[in-house]
Amino acid sequence: MANINTKEYSPESPNMKSRMTWLWSEYSVIIAFVIIYIAASVMNPRFLDINNQLNILMQVSIIGIIALGMTVVMLSGGIDLSVGSVLALAGVVSVLALNASGSILVGVFTALLVGSFAGFLNGLMVAKGRIASFIATLGMMAGARSIALYIAEGGSVSGEVSGFTAIANSNLWIFDVPVIIFFVMAILIYVLMHKTRFGRYVYALGSNEKAAMLSAIRIDRIKIGVYTLIGTLVGIAAVIETSRLNSISSSSSGAQYELDAIAAVIIGGTRMTGGRGKIIGTIFGILILGILNNMMNLMNVSPHLQGFVKGLIIIIAVVFQKRE
Repeated sequence: MANINTKEYSPESPNMKSRMTWLWSEYSVIIAFVIIYIAASVMNPRFLDINNQLNILMQVSIIGIIALGMTVVMLSGGIDLSVGSVLALAGVVSVLALNASGSILVGVFTALLVGSFAGFLNGLMVAKGRIASFIATLGMMAGARSIALYIAEGGSVSGEVSGFTAIANSNLWIFDVPVIIFFVMAILIYVLMHKTRFGRYVYALGSNEKAAMLSAIRIDRIKIGVYTLIGTLVGIAAVIETSRLNSISSSSSGAQYELDAIAAVIIGGTRMTGGRGKIIGTIFGILILGILNNMMNLMNVSPHLQGFVKGLIIIIAVVFQKRE
């Protein structure tokens, strides 16, 4: 009996190996988060300061909102490279509408409308035009940035309505409003993807588009819905970005946001090919990015090297995905 028990619970046991493989596959991003968090705490005592922790949450809130939408897009088997440019365009147009109407509600609604419409156009190009999502959104990225630059004459536009800055600069208890918005959006997208028919259809589409079509799923509608959703989330992010500084730059706002969002989604375990991934993974992915950015700042790492670190993380994450 002793020999049998030793064999059953041996680290070399196939059952033990399969359990470890499953554990890593399902919870690798959480394990990585814990390791990085502990390492950051040991490397710099300032990291654990409560104000620094809240600052990390604030810093990742905008990208986090966009990353939630990017998760849905990538689960469907697509990608959206236009999020940064659309954010700039939505911000510029919303500030102009805000100033012209004197109404904060009009400004917010305009940002949501511009973001949703840009996403809708992306969805039409992908679903009806049969254009690869990479190409369609690349074109939108160039077009949206160009329109934003034209409208703002290559500069920045500032809000002229008092109270607009309160959206991004207020807090509830100890949490900033943008952080609360991020977590509310995370809950809503989680419910959408895991508790509704739309979410099941997105997973089915990303897993096998032909099989989804043969299952009578209206894949064109799902694709349009997916890109419209991320456009709406980009509009929300644009409101927060603009409200934080009461201005938006047509040239620099939203720059490389698509890289950060894609990095967070991939680190969170969502497959580039679609069909597999979780919203909770993206949340931990964006928190990992936030911790790494914060640590590089605390250690005075050159900002010119931070993009290299993010790119390296994406490559490593994809390599680990291929090995699963």
